[in-house]
Amino acid sequence: MKQKYLILKNEEKTRLVIREYAELDKEIFSLLCEEAFDDEVVKSAIEKGKNALIATLRTQNLFPIGIYAEEIAAAVTKMYESSDDQPVELFFDDTDLLIKDKKKSPILDDLENEDVEIDGLLDDEDISEPSFDEKNDDIKKITSPLKISDDDPVNIDDED
Repeated sequence: MKQKYLILKNEEKTRLVIREYAELDKEIFSLLCEEAFDDEVVKSAIEKGKNALIATLRTQNLFPIGIYAEEIAAAVTKMYESSDDQPVELFFDDTDLLIKDKKKSPILDDLENEDVEIDGLLDDEDISEPSFDEKNDDIKKITSPLKISDDDPVNIDDED
């Protein structure tokens, strides 16, 4: 899912506003949530550190994952340190997270680096199948006669 966060100051410049959007339709972002924070609360959280700021910005309605929360906190910190009141847009795509952290399996690396003969892997010697005599021994161990229950339907096609 693609997400966008718009970070801005309100018109009176006394509150920080964060709007969360998500791409619910192709290339159309819909507003999911808007949260406002007092300037003094945000400034205090910035002074306490990144984790305190993230904890302050996360609410019951606005709770971005850790990686996104860190980037949002960095943007807020930069906004307050530079006294720049220009809105900041952050774009995130969840598929980037999946691709970025994906690592190749060591087994696949070994197979790619070695010449493996498929024919050698499929030799008949590796497969142990019971012999004909061993199969017949199992049949000989059956001591009771086989009966067909009267309740079981039997499909017999009589040809005349």
